[in-house]
Amino acid sequence: MEYTHLGRSGLSVSRLCLGTMNFGPETSEEDSHAIMDRAHELGINFFDTANVYGWKKGEGLTEQIVGRWFATGGGRREKTVIATKLYGSMSDWPNDTYLSALNIRRACDASLRRLQTDHIDIYQMHHVDRETPFDEIWEAMETLRQQGKIIYVGSSNFAGWHLAKAQESANRRNFMGLVSEQSIYNLATRQVELDVLPAALDYGIGVIPWSPLNGGLLGGVLKKEQEGRRRTTGRSAEMLEELRPQVEDYESFCSDLGEEPAHVALAWLLHQPAVTAPIIGPRTMDQLDGAQRALEITLDEKAVARLDEIWPGHKPAPEDYAW
Repeated sequence: MEYTHLGRSGLSVSRLCLGTMNFGPETSEEDSHAIMDRAHELGINFFDTANVYGWKKGEGLTEQIVGRWFATGGGRREKTVIATKLYGSMSDWPNDTYLSALNIRRACDASLRRLQTDHIDIYQMHHVDRETPFDEIWEAMETLRQQGKIIYVGSSNFAGWHLAKAQESANRRNFMGLVSEQSIYNLATRQVELDVLPAALDYGIGVIPWSPLNGGLLGGVLKKEQEGRRRTTGRSAEMLEELRPQVEDYESFCSDLGEEPAHVALAWLLHQPAVTAPIIGPRTMDQLDGAQRALEITLDEKAVARLDEIWPGHKPAPEDYAW
């Protein structure tokens, strides 16, 4: 396993981040525990979760599964950099959502109980809260850090100007501010290249891409359909029909490389300078083991150029749309 610092921090994290969103809804607790054990065997020390995962309002099912795994001992908690998130609604009461100082305090304590730990390594805002000033947010985060309940703060789904606004507010308070930003980023979804990635690079914020396979579109979907291993429906089917020519070219390119499409998609992200670690969300052990291949793939300039032809990206703003 390869390791890198998370943004400008001194925290060392694996180049792949284990996403836990499937733990509970898609993957049993027993299998989830086995996947986390296997992740440690592979050297993955960076796990991501959220208080809303499990999708039963207020229960925090996925955090509970991770917490019970920590409780089995064996150094599991000590070996893990655990990141969790708050923002989403945990009840029908008005202050159990978003980023008020009150909800930040309550949500953190609730996550600590579910995770069965005394601190959260990276506490992430799951979405920007346009109604709460950053001075209030940072005061609450500073208090949690002083209490030893969190160590670092991250964001998710922030625009570039939100990152700048957050960091400038933190700087005025002499607070470290953000060390990470989780954004959707993959070969087919590259809008973050306009301003999120430039802002992250400038402020020393590590980017943690979610949905690196774009909902399976980049995971060899056509080959799986032909082999009867996947049936694409709903929004995924609409997206596939819209992008079918590109998907066909992409899978052909990966075949020429002799690599699986999913592994190439992850490898491409690992070649991007702002990226710390893509989030992989395995439902099975085979998916976890297979993702390790991405760390071994080197894409030369010709390969990267061909991928840009198939999946055109963006220049940083404003050059993308102006002089």
